[in-house]
Amino acid sequence: MGCQSSKEMDRPEPAASPSKRPGEEGGSGSGAVSPSRKADQAAAIEPKAAEKSDRIGSSMRKELLACGESPSERESGVVCTFVVFGASGDLAKKKIYPVLWKLYDHELLAPSTAIVGYARSDMTNEQLVERLRPFIKVKEEKKAKLEEFFSKCLYFKGGYDSETSFQDLHKFLTKQEQALKHQAIRRMFYLALPPSVFTPVTAHIRQQCWSDGINRVIIEKPFGRDSATSEVLSKHLTGLYSEKDLFRIDHYLGKEMVQNLMIVRFANRILTPLWNRDNIACVQITFKENFGTGGRGGYFDTFGIVRDILQNHLMQVLTIIAMEKPCTTEADDIRDEKVKVMKSIPPIKLEDCVLGQYVANPVEGDPDSAQGYLEDPTVPDDSKTATFCTCVLNIDNERWKGVPFIMRAGKALDERKAEVRIQFKEVPTNIFDAEGSIRRNELVVRIQPDEAIWLNVVNKKPGMKFALTESFLDLSYGDRFEDAALPEAYERLILDAMQGDQLNFVRSDELREAWRIFTPVLHELDAGKGKLVNYKYGSRGPAESDEMVAKLGYMRSGPQPL
Repeated sequence: MGCQSSKEMDRPEPAASPSKRPGEEGGSGSGAVSPSRKADQAAAIEPKAAEKSDRIGSSMRKELLACGESPSERESGVVCTFVVFGASGDLAKKKIYPVLWKLYDHELLAPSTAIVGYARSDMTNEQLVERLRPFIKVKEEKKAKLEEFFSKCLYFKGGYDSETSFQDLHKFLTKQEQALKHQAIRRMFYLALPPSVFTPVTAHIRQQCWSDGINRVIIEKPFGRDSATSEVLSKHLTGLYSEKDLFRIDHYLGKEMVQNLMIVRFANRILTPLWNRDNIACVQITFKENFGTGGRGGYFDTFGIVRDILQNHLMQVLTIIAMEKPCTTEADDIRDEKVKVMKSIPPIKLEDCVLGQYVANPVEGDPDSAQGYLEDPTVPDDSKTATFCTCVLNIDNERWKGVPFIMRAGKALDERKAEVRIQFKEVPTNIFDAEGSIRRNELVVRIQPDEAIWLNVVNKKPGMKFALTESFLDLSYGDRFEDAALPEAYERLILDAMQGDQLNFVRSDELREAWRIFTPVLHELDAGKGKLVNYKYGSRGPAESDEMVAKLGYMRSGPQPL
């Protein structure tokens, strides 16, 4: 999640759409998603949230204690101060503070942790807490502990370009730290801010607020708009900090199934020899949202779907799928391999893309569906910003030469999901069906919602004859790991940053290569080049996208929707 405008962040999290059967690649209907269906799903999920959070906390504590890494046990002598810049904004109150509460509730924060919110707004500690309350819901038995957490949430008013404000902040932090007995100090600076103030804030942190202990800076995307702007930001940051002090968040790297991709790849002997161009026909990485901008498109219009999703989230997923086996699981060994993959990818061309923009497709009870992108009052009437993009990337190395890697992302589509589909080639000789109708095997990794791994296989249809049918091997996390609970991405990443683990954060050379791949096509789009195809709200997206994917060799498999 990048830094969003307050209006953009006001949108409630959409309910997960019902899962299709594992073999299905998505519906083909053009009707918008039923609002009643979304509401039913949200109602079904709500009662389980508190219980799920408790299971997550218990699971994470056991895991860390087994490794001797529980912060609450190990860091009893450490004073940790967590500074949230942009504390009055929506990202802070809807995401950062609720995650910090979960870590506190799960006893994964050091006992002496203090949380200091910093913003320009006139506000007291009490007023900050009242802003946070609607976004942190707890059971009756947790209310006392929540008040304990709120007592640790302090507020400091200051400007983002004021040297004096940051000098005063340093004095304030030092006073809080000196009040507690400690052996060491750790300061975490979280920038929940728009990129326009990254430069002054990061400079003032280093020059005015750096402690004699451990200091770490966590930065939200976007990390620039293209190669040039990203390089300016990177040079600014590296001039102030060493790489070990910087934690660039891409929250997709904190998702359970994205992390599981590496395990699936390198811990399963059955897959290792198949993971190459000799056996894999194509790879498809998909991100779909079933809602539009709904009057909150001002932020999105300045970036578009390519900058917002493809260049970062989906590119990170691609590198994990395609990279060579690292020497170890150390952060730099893994990131080195990711960079090598990106260096083998030529820049995307405009002809490699299908671009779209959604139009209204009214459904009763869903006001969002009655508004096309250009009808959003916060979007310019002549906007050429794409809300949908399918593009193909090619990796020019020995393992992947000739295998298309297809990225697809869009808003206002038929469902909400993110998944990876790795489609294998057909068997060389089909002895069962002269017409050659045997389906391809396909490995499907559902990232969200309803995390799962499926493998489509061809099977004998029960009966007297050699009739074929398609089935699947199903590892749905909700069924197989019924008592387990998955921490959300931000919970995992903030804890990683506090412990200094950079494995799931983006390094500067990763950014450089990702922007090199996307910058040429982004400049063409910014110049108004490229055809935007209209697609209906609630549909699969432009028909041209499916046509392009089919030409690239992807075969839709599994039971298809009506």
